[in-house]
Amino acid sequence: MMSSALIYKILSVSSWQDAQESGAFSGAPVDIEDGYIHFSTAEQVRETAAKHFAGQSDLVLLAVDASRLEASALKWEASRGGALFPHLYGTLDVKAVRWSKPLPWDGTRHTFPELA
Repeated sequence: MMSSALIYKILSVSSWQDAQESGAFSGAPVDIEDGYIHFSTAEQVRETAAKHFAGQSDLVLLAVDASRLEASALKWEASRGGALFPHLYGTLDVKAVRWSKPLPWDGTRHTFPELA
């Protein structure tokens, strides 16, 4: 389902730097605790930022090509309000990341780049 879409991950700059050095991202603490890497769609990512990252700076937004992920590891599961969210049961190969951009905090909310 939706395998050709871009999906988005918010993480700290240091976590992204570590992933680039190792070639893979194993997850933030909440991902590791839940057993999968949390992603959002373009329609969901702003609410994700507001709900889980409010007030945080030093973040980066990754756009991940879902078609480059192992299909059996990417599951679309009901979460917030019953909406389907992409969850990756495995590590994220950095080669699947189409782009990464800063996600600055302006004191009220995060300033998002164009999501394309």
